[in-house]
Amino acid sequence: MQFSEILGQEYIKSHLTKSADLGRIPHAQLFVGPEGSGTLAMAIAYSQYILCNNKNGENCGENESCNTKFEKISHPDLHFVYPTVSTDEVKKNPKSIDFIADWREFIIENPYGSLFDWYAVLGVQNKQGEIRVDDAQEILKSLSLKSYEGGYKIMIVWMADKLNIAASNKLLKLLEEPPEKTVFILISENEEDIIQTIRSRCQVLNFNGLSEKAIAEALVFDYQTDQKTAYKIAHQAQGNYNKALHLLEEDGEEFPFEQWFVTWVRAAFKAKGNAAAIQDLILWSEQIAGLGRETQKKFLQFCIEMFRQALLLNYETKDLVYLEPKVEKFKLENFAPFVNGNNINDIFKELSDAMYHIERNGNAKIVLTDLSIKLTRLIHKK
Repeated sequence: MQFSEILGQEYIKSHLTKSADLGRIPHAQLFVGPEGSGTLAMAIAYSQYILCNNKNGENCGENESCNTKFEKISHPDLHFVYPTVSTDEVKKNPKSIDFIADWREFIIENPYGSLFDWYAVLGVQNKQGEIRVDDAQEILKSLSLKSYEGGYKIMIVWMADKLNIAASNKLLKLLEEPPEKTVFILISENEEDIIQTIRSRCQVLNFNGLSEKAIAEALVFDYQTDQKTAYKIAHQAQGNYNKALHLLEEDGEEFPFEQWFVTWVRAAFKAKGNAAAIQDLILWSEQIAGLGRETQKKFLQFCIEMFRQALLLNYETKDLVYLEPKVEKFKLENFAPFVNGNNINDIFKELSDAMYHIERNGNAKIVLTDLSIKLTRLIHKK
């Protein structure tokens, strides 16, 4: 992984390479950044820079055999831990090492891939991924061995906020008493979800969302997109390169969400004073409840963003509106007047509460039906 292949984040690239050149390598670092900002790609490039003893700010040193191993993410001194679930192949006590072939393929295909993309590879269905204590045991086992090339050993913990309590406590002990020449790189989108004792032992690096210019230029250069389309996609991506790639491929990830959202708000709008329309909301709740929990959470997050965009449009800040729904006969400007200062906080609260209960294995059908009935009242609030 070349630093030049990573979009933006010039200050972080410079900081990491210069500190490595000076031999100042912290034993634990936490990379915090939104989806699609390049945290994982940066962690891999930084690991390559350390393990291959590269110099001058780029991964093209004399150690060719070492650099070649990173092309397939197969260096023996680079270890990974990431959220997993039980599958048809691994029915009990799943660990990161059980999915290493899928993981390498996932990174090579798109190092900017999201947690949702990874769950799609695993086929999570109605399960929720996490990093378990078995993974922490594997970390201990991997790092207790001598390094293959006699230098550093690096452990990348992707989505460290998914560590369960038992795994967090085990990792904490390792961070307090790290083996010699060991580097931990924790990656997270939600720093606050990592226990404070782990955060306090890490040097934190904050990644910003990417600029529209950086995303547009990458789309033009790598995918031969015409400039006008590239800038339009970059604007809609809101600093998320992974989202830009999905929009470019038009793989439809957003479209079913839009369709479900429009069906929902239309049914909720009609349901006030119309008992028969409640049946439509119940049918909608059953449909969404049949999806996996991760899809349900991502959809509710999408709903929050749709309401936010409608509010911005209602208050005439069109420059900040980037969503362009593709659902037939649905226009955001027609929906916007129903989202205002009197109901937006309540709508956000209800959606956030629904996400909270689904994350904690609440009955999705009951949670979503309750949310839908509340929306029938809130959407008419002036």
